[in-house]
Parts: sequence; C-alpha cells; structure tokens
Amino acid sequence: MVLSMDGVITVSGGRVRGVWRGDQWSFSGVPYARSPEGPLRWRPPQPPLTWEGVRDATSFGPIAPQIVTAGGIASPSDPDADDARSEDCLTLNIWTRGIPENPAATPGVGRPVMVWIHGGGFTSGSGSVFLYRGDHLVRNGDVVVVTINYRLGALGFLGHRGLGDPDGYIGNWGLHDQVAALAWVRDHIARFGGDAANVTLFGESAGAFSVAALMGAPAAAGLFRRAIVQSGGVHVHSVDEAERAADRLAAALGVPACTRETLGSIPFADLLAATEEIATRQPDPGLIPLPFLPVVDGVFLPQHPLAAVGQGAASGVDLLIGTNRDELALFGLGRPELAALDEEGVVGWAANAVPDVPTEELVETYRKVRSSRDEGIDPHALVIALGSDGVFRWPSLQLAAAQAAHDAGTYVYLFEWESPAFGGVLGSCHALELPFVFGVVHVPAVQIFTGAGSEVATLSAQMQRAWLAFAESGDPTHGGLEWPRWEPCGRSTMVFGPGTAAVAGPRDEELSIWERHRPLPTTSHP
Repeated sequence: MVLSMDGVITVSGGRVRGVWRGDQWSFSGVPYARSPEGPLRWRPPQPPLTWEGVRDATSFGPIAPQIVTAGGIASPSDPDADDARSEDCLTLNIWTRGIPENPAATPGVGRPVMVWIHGGGFTSGSGSVFLYRGDHLVRNGDVVVVTINYRLGALGFLGHRGLGDPDGYIGNWGLHDQVAALAWVRDHIARFGGDAANVTLFGESAGAFSVAALMGAPAAAGLFRRAIVQSGGVHVHSVDEAERAADRLAAALGVPACTRETLGSIPFADLLAATEEIATRQPDPGLIPLPFLPVVDGVFLPQHPLAAVGQGAASGVDLLIGTNRDELALFGLGRPELAALDEEGVVGWAANAVPDVPTEELVETYRKVRSSRDEGIDPHALVIALGSDGVFRWPSLQLAAAQAAHDAGTYVYLFEWESPAFGGVLGSCHALELPFVFGVVHVPAVQIFTGAGSEVATLSAQMQRAWLAFAESGDPTHGGLEWPRWEPCGRSTMVFGPGTAAVAGPRDEELSIWERHRPLPTTSHP
C-alpha cells in the first residue's frame, strides 16, 4: 500500500492531519457531526461545520458531559488524554497501519474496520479511555480501529414527548450519534485504508446495549456487517418509562415540566447533578437501575429490538456475543448493603429486581445448582450469580437465538478468568475482559486486576486473534482455537479462562428458570 507521508486527509468539513507513531497512523478528535448545542440539543446530529486550513488531529477532543472521577477517564501518563467536557463532543479516533495515496471506495478493497462503542451506563465514558486505544489491535491484526464519543446522560438519552421533535423521535440521541458516526465511517474510512463494506461494530456494557439496539434500528441497516456484543443484550425503555425518568429529572431541577422551553438553556453541569440525584433514587423495579436507556419510540426504534432481530432486521449481520461469569461482582464494590444481605434480604432483593420471575423458585434454583457444584450459596454469592445471569447472560442468549434463527453466523462466549484484585472477590467481573481484548494486560496498573504472567498473555492473544478473525471473515476460529457456531439446541460456547475451550451449554442448569419465564425466541427463518 502506498502511504501518504504527510498524514493529511480530506474529510467532510475540511482537512485533518494525523500523527505517525512508529508503526501506524492515528487521527484523534475528528468531528463526525457538529456540536449538538443550543437549538440542536435533543435533536439528531447534523453534518460537521467546515473549517479552514488543516485541523490538528493529534490529540483527543473533549469528552461528553459527565461526572468525571479522578483517574476514571484517561491514563495519568497519557499526554494525549483530555478530560475536558463539552457538548461539542461528537468526534471519533482512528488507528491505521497505512493511508492509501489513492483510496478506492469499493467493496473488498482495504482492511476490515472495527468501530468501538464505549460503555459507562449511558452516563459516562469516552472513546479516548486508555483501555480502548486501537493501537494494539492494529499492531496485532490487519484492521482499522475507530472509537467514538456520543452524547450521554440527559443530553444523550432524555426521552419525552414534551421535547417536541418534529420527526417524532423520543430519546435515543446518543444512538443517533452512533449512526452518524457509522455513516461517516462508510463515507470516509477508505481514505484511512479501511473497507467500508466490512465494518464490525463492537461494544461493552452500555456500548453492547447500543450495538444490540442498533441491530433492530432501520437507520443503522447496512452500516455494519458484523457485531460483537460484550456483556450486553437488549435493554430498553418504553416511552412511558422514559417519560417517568424525564419527569423525575425535571422535578430534581425544579422546573414544572419536561419541555424544550424549560430545559433547553439549563447548563449541562446542572443536568449532570440532577441525573446523579435521580440515579440514586431509582424507584422502578428491575435489574437495570439506570435512569436512561434506549427508547422504543416507534420511529428510530419502531419496535423492541429483540423482536425486530427475531423478524430478520439484522439478517445479514454476523454476531459474536458473550458475558463474564460474575458480572455483578464489580457493582457490589462500595455497596455494603449487598454484602450485608441475609437470606430474607436476598428474597426481597430478587422480588424487587425480578418481579416477573417467581422469587422463591428463582433463589432456590440458584442455591440448589450452586450447591451441587460446591460453589458459594451465601446471600451475596446468590445475588451476584442470579443478577449476572438476569442482566447479562440470559438477555445475551436471547439475542443470540433471535439472530441464529436467520442463518447468521452466531458465536457465544463465557469469560471465566478471575481477577486477583481485592483478594479475589471480583471473580470474573464486569469489564474484566476488556484489557484482554484490547491487548493492554502488560500495563502494570491493569495487571492489578488481570494478573500477570504467561497465562494472562496467552489468554489475551487468544481473544484478540478471535476478535480480529471475526472482523475479517465473520468466523472467530483461528489457529489453535476452533470455535463452533452457537445453536439454541446445543449451545456450544467458547469458555475463555485458564483452559480455554468450546463447551456445550456451560453453566446452563440455573438458566432453566429464565427459560421458563423469559423463553428464547423461536422465530424461524422465513
């Protein structure tokens, strides 16, 4: 490939200059949409404004407005990190081995593209978090990696008919941003050496919820060929649920109603404070105590994404999906009330969190199955186990079943590597797979959570190679790792851990309770 040696590329808006970092180019803070401020608050994103000259793209742009904790966004040693918050945050970052002198925007020309959507409960995070840098994936595989920022919190997911969108949209502003970023990738990525016809959309936690939602969104159809859903599944609000959250936000702000007139000029710092207040007083039952989620508004999401996928909305999309065994252990940190639960407390917690599943049957199923494996059955262990499956694993298998019904390549994993941090109490917790996927297990600060040594390095290499192989061909099988497709009957699952191997239905005994009350989709291929 012939390289452009000055690192200047023309995109919509103007020219940008990246930086060569020894073995690859990186372009940071590239606008894919204009600032969604003022009259563009709670509106779909618009094309970026033009600029004069060459825009510097050697450092990250501002992050979406959010509550920033020390060390929570960037690596302290990273000179390119930027914790500045601004509504003018709709930018993306690109890592690529080479820039073609004369890019050919034709299918099959260029390298596979991996577009990352960060997590953070729809209220925090950014595409510049040091864990998400694409340089190791680019170095270890022939891909182009893109990470994005999108609107968060009330600015990204406030949904209320009182906001009066002329097209009938309610909430999902952050998802609109993600679609705009994907459209930008489609139109520009060939200039960075990528193949616009071979895009893998991948994300974790809220990013995975986003990927799952976009699989059922007509606006995203055709913008990605493959999807990787890490610790996700379909989690959405109805319009009524979204409006209840919006009304609570308005009350916390002391305004009479949720309208553009009452909220449009409120500083984002006040919106953040009100969001934090309502998040701590979440009255709705359910396992997902988040104030904001994607909204089934009847327009952007015409129907529940799981139903849409079951009907073939993403029939041409290959899917790799999975969860960590002990997801909820991470959320138990700093919550002594969970550690203090007794037997009665577990029943009460389950009754509130899972009102649609018989409480005593649910708790007893997990107690009996875990006891048969000589695993912990104390109240805290039971909450972690049934919560992890209810929030993450079972919804992931529901999405896998819906997609597999349409002859799409569907692959499922279960991550069981255990963190040594805090004496091992985290187990295989939420987000622990991230440093393995992004190849940063060599960083000393990360090794506090992942551990160190040859087993860690080997597991990271296995996962990276699987993700890269999937991005290239839709099949994560690679030398030394044979990964069968997942089917609802056999449920062959790749278990990542000390002895990585494909296993039929691992840890499925306790899932029987979910299957009885929240069945897997049974839609057949038309």
